[in-house]
Formats: sequence, structure tokens, C-alpha cells
Amino acid sequence: MGARGRGPRAESRGRRAGRQAAEAGALGGSLLRYQMMVLGKISRQLCSLKKLPWSCDSRYFWEWLNTVFNKVDYERIRDVGPDRAASEWLLRCGAMVRYHGQERWMKDYNNLPVGPLDKYKIQAIDATDSCIMGIGLEHMTGLEHVEKIKLCKCHYIEDKCLQRLSQLEKLQKSLLELEIISCGNVTDNGIAALRHFRNLKYLFLSDLPGVKEKENLIQVFKTALPSLEFKVNL
Repeated sequence: MGARGRGPRAESRGRRAGRQAAEAGALGGSLLRYQMMVLGKISRQLCSLKKLPWSCDSRYFWEWLNTVFNKVDYERIRDVGPDRAASEWLLRCGAMVRYHGQERWMKDYNNLPVGPLDKYKIQAIDATDSCIMGIGLEHMTGLEHVEKIKLCKCHYIEDKCLQRLSQLEKLQKSLLELEIISCGNVTDNGIAALRHFRNLKYLFLSDLPGVKEKENLIQVFKTALPSLEFKVNL
């Protein structure tokens, strides 16, 4: 009798516990979405502040902050897929993305599309004036559909970044067009690594003061990628 008497109360407590767990899960999801929204707003505001004159202290602050923006969250990639996670990283750093089947560029973190995680595949990346760094490039490991990348005024992009980018096997297959403009830390070594993009059809280089051996690079790409359209304005 005692056990039967306690049954309804125990069941009631079980239902309450289940309801509380569900509410906690919903609250956690809402909190995560809110945090993402706030981060997007902060990111846009901070990107606008980067145009202000730099002091030595502010330079170190921006480097630290940009490192935070570029940090790879492998759990996030696992949970939402490589294209969504890479989109969040790129927009957080001030870049833009365009998806297959769409004409408009996504540049607002808070307007990223919702829906099935496998629906939106990144086709093009415009990283003009962005703070993407080498440590963040691991976001691109799982991207299979990127056909065009533009790196313009990317102050943290250097030879090691281009060498790492050219080692990504899925990107080696998919990338067709690449532009590198006004990236002051790029030299001949970084550009030469791009020959590993075996399906590359168009390469444009402009305003790269670290690139010194123009004719040598032209020969490298003629040998490695004979069908490449190679435009140089150095």
C-alpha cells in the first residue's frame, strides 16, 4: 500500500522533472541564439571602429579580439555542419558569403538563413577588409562547394595562410577563381603554393608589395596550370 501510495507523487515528480528539463533545454537554446545575435551586432560595430587611428595598445587589443573571432569551435562545426559554421566565422570577421542558387551576398550575421543545415552551401567568399586569420582557416576544411574566393586588404593573411589554404583537399577540387589584392604580408612563396588548386581557372594578383619575382611566378603557373587565366597587376 505504501509503495502504491507513493506512486502518483513519484510520477508527478517525474513529470515535473521532465518538464523542467525540457524548459531548461529550450532556455539554453534561446540563450545561445541570443548570444549569437549579440555577438553579430558587436562584430559589426567593432568592424566600423577599426577605421579609427591605431595606437600601439589598440593594435594589440584588435589582434587579441580578432584571434577570438577566428577561434575554431569544433563542437559548433559538428552540430551545425561546416557551411553554417564557416558562414558564422566569416561574417563574424567582416567577410561575406554567397550560397549556391542565390545572387545576394550575406553580410549580416543576424540574417543568416535558417532551415535545414545541409541546404545552404557556400559558393563564394569575399573577405575584403576582413580580419580572417590562419587559425580560422580550419573552418574551411569541410567546405566542398566553394568556387570563388576574394582576399582583399586582409592584413592577417600571410604565406602560411595561403599554404594552408592550398592544402585543403576539398578546396583543391572545387576552387575555380581566386583574387588576392592588397595583402601586404604575402610574398612569392605564398603565391607559388596556389598552384596546388588544380582546377583553378582564374587567378588575379594586384598590389602585393611582397611579391618580387613576377616572371618566375608566371612560369610556375604556366607549368602547373597551363589552362589558367593569370592576371597580374603588381
